[in-house]
Amino acid sequence: MLLIALSVAAQTRSMQIFSYKKFKLGESLTTEQINFFNEFGFIHFENFYNENQVNDILQSTEEVQQQWIANNIEQVNGIPIKFGINEKGEKIVQRFAFTNKYSEPVQHFLDDPRLAALKSLIAEHNDSRIATDEKDGVVVNHYVNVPESSYKHLGWHTDSARDIFYGGKINPMLNIGLYLDDSNENNGGLRVLPGTHRQNIFSLLFKKTYFFNTNDDENEVLVRAKKGDLVIHDGRIWHRVAQSPHYGEKSRRRVLYVPLIAGKYEPKNEKSKTPFYLKFQKLVG
Repeated sequence: MLLIALSVAAQTRSMQIFSYKKFKLGESLTTEQINFFNEFGFIHFENFYNENQVNDILQSTEEVQQQWIANNIEQVNGIPIKFGINEKGEKIVQRFAFTNKYSEPVQHFLDDPRLAALKSLIAEHNDSRIATDEKDGVVVNHYVNVPESSYKHLGWHTDSARDIFYGGKINPMLNIGLYLDDSNENNGGLRVLPGTHRQNIFSLLFKKTYFFNTNDDENEVLVRAKKGDLVIHDGRIWHRVAQSPHYGEKSRRRVLYVPLIAGKYEPKNEKSKTPFYLKFQKLVG
């Protein structure tokens, strides 16, 4: 039997740290890996990318950031760009959308054949695909804890709820996350509620107050990831990003996300409208 609560240690306030098994991603998933994901709703693969590959992505996002700021780009394909201020008082992009359209190293990441193995996690859907031109494309989130930052943390939410805001049913969705920095309790870290991907629709919508609730949960699990690790979570699982107890550089946390989805193909372009729920982004920054 897979046990996620293998060891427990104290952390700030009431949160507990649970250790869980981590894996390596090959050209196909093992039965153990599929079973782990099906039970807990997330899975962690170590050393997917090396440091040089991650640094290439980071350098490219710096270049995209300079271009967008210089050209006053405020949205891409209807998705707002989220700007903020870093520890040096400089304007930065804190949430990139459709980064794959502007970054060659990000596109190379999408072309990695190992990502195709993840389709077996929703194998019953023959139309599953990486959403390079749907949803928000490849998103890069940049968290930093300074007074004028737009992204210090992100409250509890599920990714699947957006399907309802789009006026449709909840379709299968996985979020593939490539870690561009080490991520742990020092810079906030991803917290998940294992098994909540199997909840009913009422719990998916009302278990917590979306985004505004940033409180610790006694059942949350801290995902401790290294730079270059890959973490996949089910779109229905409750998760959040905690605020770092540190300020400035030590609080920095950057992650690249791209969804693996199934269902109707709905590409976006420069004429796409901004989804209704994104118009309230500033309320939860």
